[in-house]
Amino acid sequence: MPIGHNYIVYIFTNDNKSVLYVRVTNQIERRLHEHIQNKGKNTSFAGRYSCCNLVYYERFSNIEHAIDREKEIKKWRREKKDKLIAGFNQNWNFLNDTFLNLE
Repeated sequence: MPIGHNYIVYIFTNDNKSVLYVRVTNQIERRLHEHIQNKGKNTSFAGRYSCCNLVYYERFSNIEHAIDREKEIKKWRREKKDKLIAGFNQNWNFLNDTFLNLE
């Protein structure tokens, strides 16, 4: 595998933290921009429910491991996902600025 591959399993939520959206990507910055641009649009689940706030992420160098982790988290009940997020990001702060270069 080429050096430098970076895959991220992430969880986005909406402004009031009532919906969780779990996915994997190799370009988190691009995905953040896409989610922000699609906020409120009915063309996708994330857009419909305005899931554009990053609250959790894990990095992987192997895509298969990242996909397996995404599938694992998706199967969990909401309570278990909430605990995962709180263990990583206790106050559920929106972490978008971690990956976005805001000017």
